Amino acid sequence: MGLGGRTRSAEIQALRGSSHSNTDSQHNEAYCIDLVRKRDYDGFVCSLLSPEVSRRSSLALRAFNVELAQVKDSVSQKTIGLMRMQFWKATIEEIYRDDAPLQPVSTELWKAVKQHGLTKRWLLRIITEREKDMEDRAYRNLQELEAYSENTQSSLLYLLLESLGVKNVHADHAASHIGKAQGIVTCLRAVPYHSSRRKVYLPMDVCMLHGASQEDFIRGSREQNVRDVIYDIASQAHVHLEHARSFSKNVPASAAPAFLQTVVLEDYLQKVRRADFDVFHPSLRNRNPLLAFQLYLRSWKKTY
Repeated sequence: MGLGGRTRSAEIQALRGSSHSNTDSQHNEAYCIDLVRKRDYDGFVCSLLSPEVSRRSSLALRAFNVELAQVKDSVSQKTIGLMRMQFWKATIEEIYRDDAPLQPVSTELWKAVKQHGLTKRWLLRIITEREKDMEDRAYRNLQELEAYSENTQSSLLYLLLESLGVKNVHADHAASHIGKAQGIVTCLRAVPYHSSRRKVYLPMDVCMLHGASQEDFIRGSREQNVRDVIYDIASQAHVHLEHARSFSKNVPASAAPAFLQTVVLEDYLQKVRRADFDVFHPSLRNRNPLLAFQLYLRSWKKTY
């Protein structure tokens, strides 16, 4: 084969390699999109409303969060769950050594880290806290639930802010409170599901204060003492949202896409209030059909 033939052959191989790489990249992105859409629909819509420069990274971060969040319910033995957490710890270390495993979420996360210089500490903190949560027990008190929420949900928000290029102490304070509110609301929303599996994770101190037993929640009691537990916990989520808003005047508008989730939190707290804090009320099972539109409107206002 002459020089011209060898050159053309090399060009064809390069094009094939490039095409293969692009196909893999599209597959990885599609995998993350599908995972987040199925397991965190609210987060999926929020990511779609993020600026184009950070949208793919937002989906990668949320996919990473989903992967960790679903470990606890998807394994039959705690040991297997802990092994999955160790895999993700090792994966994060490899990502920061520029040697990410060939797995869709880790590859997309590696791209996000490279593009935005994401802080490794926040990623590892989410894993460590999820790992502790494998103990499968109720929170001892409301403060323990808040600490868990700070280390998981708030850490995710810090990463989303970094993907938006926001470095602002007021935005960080707002993210801390919004993350705590989100963790509390997530705990409340999951009560019917967990109760159906004879599990209760609500803070024990609040339950004891109102004389509500785990069995009350397992049998789906709608008595006043059970409602009082939900009222106290929901009120704390509301307090955190109010604290977050107190920083709004000093938070740059570019941070708003990271905080779109506040629309979802407000929606749930309003619904549980209308249900007189009956966490088992049928109305709480229905998704707000206007929620995506409300998120869209909030994204245009660039506030939270």
